[in-house]
Amino acid sequence: MSQEHYFSSKPASEDALRTVRVRLAGRDLELLTAAGVFSPEHLDHGTRVLLEHVPVPPADGALLDLGCGWGPMALTLALRSPDATVWAVDVNERALDLVRRNAARLGLTNVNAVLPGDVPGELEFRAIWSNPPIRIGKQALHELLETWLPRLEAERSAWLVVQKNLGADSLQRWLGETLAAGTTIERRATDKGFRLIEVRSPSA
Repeated sequence: MSQEHYFSSKPASEDALRTVRVRLAGRDLELLTAAGVFSPEHLDHGTRVLLEHVPVPPADGALLDLGCGWGPMALTLALRSPDATVWAVDVNERALDLVRRNAARLGLTNVNAVLPGDVPGELEFRAIWSNPPIRIGKQALHELLETWLPRLEAERSAWLVVQKNLGADSLQRWLGETLAAGTTIERRATDKGFRLIEVRSPSA
């Protein structure tokens, strides 16, 4: 059997849908997952930490879930901010299909689940939530964050959850050394071995 990874563009294993029970935005839900995506059996600990500690998202504007998987962050954003437009971005096409299916199950019409290249280049975001794919390697991760974090609107926040043992503290230092002058980077929570990092963009 060939090995596959959740960050592959088109996972090769048989598409077998399954349901998981999760609590998002104060609601108990049954959502779809499948093999070949990140954490298909349950809501992973990192995402749970972010959802438990992150502030309420902006009520409107464009909101980004970077590395959306089967969609718990994107769906939470859409449920909490029905007047916003949520962009769920992933390189895994099966994950994007699951986000679309889950949004439809919940009657959500404000979710765009797309490949990175399908996001309009001029679009800026009022908030970014991400459990970034650390295992793609440091260089690729840095390129990912350097691409998307500068697309925050002025004085807006990105929230990143990173496992301490997978380099959360060194990533926080790198962000401070790399992003534009005036950007603030703060650790806002530590829970279950994960750090929640806020990256706030400078004023215009």
